[in-house]
Amino acid sequence: MMSETNPQNLIERAQKLLKQQSDLFGPFNVDIVSTTPDSEKSPASVNVQVNPMSNKPEVNEDPEIYQPDEEAKPKSKLELISQSSTLEELRALCEQAEELRTDLENTNLVFGVGNPSADLMIIGEAPGMNEDVQGEPFVGQAGQLLDKIMKAIDFDRSDIYIANILKHRPPNNRDPKPEERERSLPYLLRQIELVNPKLILCVGRVSATTLLGKDDSLKNLRKKFHPFLERELMATYHPAALLRNEKWKRPTWEDVQMLRDRYNALGGKP
Repeated sequence: MMSETNPQNLIERAQKLLKQQSDLFGPFNVDIVSTTPDSEKSPASVNVQVNPMSNKPEVNEDPEIYQPDEEAKPKSKLELISQSSTLEELRALCEQAEELRTDLENTNLVFGVGNPSADLMIIGEAPGMNEDVQGEPFVGQAGQLLDKIMKAIDFDRSDIYIANILKHRPPNNRDPKPEERERSLPYLLRQIELVNPKLILCVGRVSATTLLGKDDSLKNLRKKFHPFLERELMATYHPAALLRNEKWKRPTWEDVQMLRDRYNALGGKP
């Protein structure tokens, strides 16, 4: 039997090992230089030079250890919105969202106000001048009228949550443009999900048609509860419209009485 210290045996073992490595990690150039021993007791020295021919990286295939060396893809706006787990996180995202701005410069964000766990959410169209200054929806003359209407059906402002389709004021209090509503809607829908109300009251035609996704008159949208994202939605006149035309106060009163009755039936609190 050939001794394991035999030079030829050592070379054969080295070649076998390198072949195994080549099979796993790609081909190698192998230069083997042997020197003749001075005596039978001194085995030949073996100099093995390995020149890798492949740039293939060493991979640990254990899925719990190996992590691909790839740059993380930037998240889309919709991903960032959906990953906002609180109203505070969503508000911070809105603060940085240039797409929420209108063509009126230097406006403040008007995010929303009220009970973050309210069972009733009121949604208007867009902030006005007073709302822009104070950063809070419905604080002007129309807001004061809304508070009186809600008080008449036993709601304090602290019981409900109030927001708008748009988060920034448009110039001259014009109606929101379709493209402005489209850009703002994903943020509002996430806001609705986070508040999770039982009922939504849209004040004004723009608010109602934007959320329901259909172009119809406010007259046709009133006096009924529309299914909306596993909730119910009702539409009525905007308080600002009531300030211009008192004949709409009676139908608005009828609408909010229906709203209160439905709220009670759904177990809304308070």
